[in-house]
Amino acid sequence: MKNYIDLHMHSMYSDDGEYTPKQLVEMCHEKGIRIMAIADHNSVMAIDEASQKAQELGMQYIPAVEIDCTYEGINLHVLGYGIDYKHEDFVKLEENVLNQELACSMKKLELTNQLGFKVTKKDLDQLSSNGVYTGEMFGEVLLGKEEYKDHELLKPYREGGDRSDNPYVNFYWDFYAQGKPCYTEIVYPSLKETITLIHKHGGKAVLAHPGNNLKGKFEIFDEMMKLGYDGVECFSNYHTSDTVEYFFNKGKEYGIMTTCGSDFHGKTKPAIDLGECRCPYDEEFIEEVLIYNGLIR
Repeated sequence: MKNYIDLHMHSMYSDDGEYTPKQLVEMCHEKGIRIMAIADHNSVMAIDEASQKAQELGMQYIPAVEIDCTYEGINLHVLGYGIDYKHEDFVKLEENVLNQELACSMKKLELTNQLGFKVTKKDLDQLSSNGVYTGEMFGEVLLGKEEYKDHELLKPYREGGDRSDNPYVNFYWDFYAQGKPCYTEIVYPSLKETITLIHKHGGKAVLAHPGNNLKGKFEIFDEMMKLGYDGVECFSNYHTSDTVEYFFNKGKEYGIMTTCGSDFHGKTKPAIDLGECRCPYDEEFIEEVLIYNGLIR
């Protein structure tokens, strides 16, 4: 079976990413990945560096972004592929989200300490390059503090615990995600606005890891299709085989792209490897779909 495509990974330009764009391209090349896309959170800053390196190594690179948005109160991620990423609309998107994240970071600090911890700005500034503090950073700081080595709240994330596979991001999901005790709201664009933005700039809009964001609400996917999705990331590291099959069949039902992505971040998701997309099929059909949609040649 040929598995050589990964269309969803994050660089250092995502607050929870670890590697430079160039490093990611080199890592993909070493893994035998020939078609790739870095889809940073609300940022297109990785694209020029990554596409240049990919060209040097004879790889196919697709310009991409992962945009946070909402639909009926549900936080979603939408991947935009093949976008005109140099347009100022994407600069404005990044600036808007960044300014809100900076304000929310201080609120996260306050809420975290209300859980009974003592975390300081100094602790977090050792991990953050721009003053944005993510849930993953709080997890990394707390798990690294000797005084909390036996803290009950942290036991699930330590070696042998039931949340220890990806401890930092699991800590984020358990405490900072929508509906959790340290959640801070950022006003994201609507799903309709996001799909319109991607289409306006020549891109294809693909719903990222629906098994994650639509857990227990898969039927909502049919509603959202009315807004004009071009594809669904049915092959995702987060998906069970049943979830893969469900959204693969949905893709066929609606005649849209079915794409694959690992959502590799580095240290915040150590259990995820590049190219690990849970695709049980030969990926040549995905390559053909990408060619048909004008995303690669």
